Amino acid sequence: MPKEKIDLRDRTKDFALRIPRMFSSLPKTTEAQTLGKQALRSGTAAGANYREAYHGRSKAEFISKCGDSLRELEETGYWLELLVDGNIVPPAKLSALRQECDELIAIFVTVLKRSKANS
Repeated sequence: MPKEKIDLRDRTKDFALRIPRMFSSLPKTTEAQTLGKQALRSGTAAGANYREAYHGRSKAEFISKCGDSLRELEETGYWLELLVDGNIVPPAKLSALRQECDELIAIFVTVLKRSKANS
């Protein structure tokens, strides 16, 4: 597979590894834990879905699983946004994670556009 796909596998894995660390550092309030668990689920699922896409049996399966990754990243971004906008976590604490989430979303949008155009 092309190098950029290998890099994306690593990048989504690194993102998934950062999510549990973020969750562990959240306040132990019900609000923080509820939103954090949602981010934990969706943030780790994005990489797993891309791993499935990478080993997909067809172009259609690749596109479908990349779409799943994109949806999970969008959801993760939403939960991270709620943690900040709800004044549960200071913005600076999640800024790097939110930026990486936004960058991964942009990458998956591009991957999906190119894949659909070439199918």
